Formats: sequence, C-alpha cells, structure tokens
Amino acid sequence: MSAPKQIVIQKEDAIFRMDADGNWCNEHGRFEHPKIIRYFNSSIKKDENGYYVYQSTEDFEEKVYFPYEDTALFIVDIVADSELLFILNTREKVSPDQGRLFIEQDSLYLETKDHRIKFSSRAMVKFSKFIKEEEESLFVSFKGKTWPI
Repeated sequence: MSAPKQIVIQKEDAIFRMDADGNWCNEHGRFEHPKIIRYFNSSIKKDENGYYVYQSTEDFEEKVYFPYEDTALFIVDIVADSELLFILNTREKVSPDQGRLFIEQDSLYLETKDHRIKFSSRAMVKFSKFIKEEEESLFVSFKGKTWPI
C-alpha cells in the first residue's frame, strides 16, 4: 500500500480565513453551519510554517494554511470544577499554569510556549467572575490559587 498523496495549500491560496473574533469566513461571509465550524476548529494544527487545517483520508493528507487576523486559537469556554481549565476552539484543554495571561488592546490572552490564545467574548463573560482587582493590579483567583494578568 502506498503512502497517501500529500496536498499542501499555501495561505495565499486558501479560500477561507479566520477573522479577529475566531469566525471562519470565505468570499460569501461568515460560516454559519455549526458542524462545519466545529470540524474546521478541531482540524487546526500548527507547524514551523504556521497554522493550518488538516484532513486525512486513505488517499490523501491535506494541509491548508489559512490567514487569520489576530490568532488562530481561541478560548471558547471555561471549566471550573476541581481545577480551572480553558477549552479551546480546537477542543483542547489548557490550564492557566501553561502560560501567561495578559491584556492587549482590550482583549485577554493566554500566551503559552507555542501559542497566543485569545479569549472569545463568550468565554470572557464566564471568566470575568474569577478576575479580581487589588491595588490597580488584575489577577485571576480560583480556589486559593492566583495568576497575574
């Protein structure tokens, strides 16, 4: 059995892109179908050339590098059970311990070793109850643990 054919589409040739709010778009506007959006988000990968959407079949492996306005990864939900976890648009979970929280141009981000991840508006609403201010400094507080912003 031969290896699947490798297909690589460069960013400038992609027919879709991600806007600054994490919405997938093409020439006709924003994607609307939830299953397609979930599929695209769960297919995001990164290598030395940047972020791409990946799919694989028996016959081919395809990487489509895509343009994005700010970042390709977004925190879309918060889980606050025994620990505080951020759910990414890729469905991966990350902890605030895995990076540094910071604010830039009125948006909140988590920067990890490999990624710059932006909080979606929906996640920010849910996350806001964990943000505290003390002496003009912001930090996150959860079950006695704190993280500076």
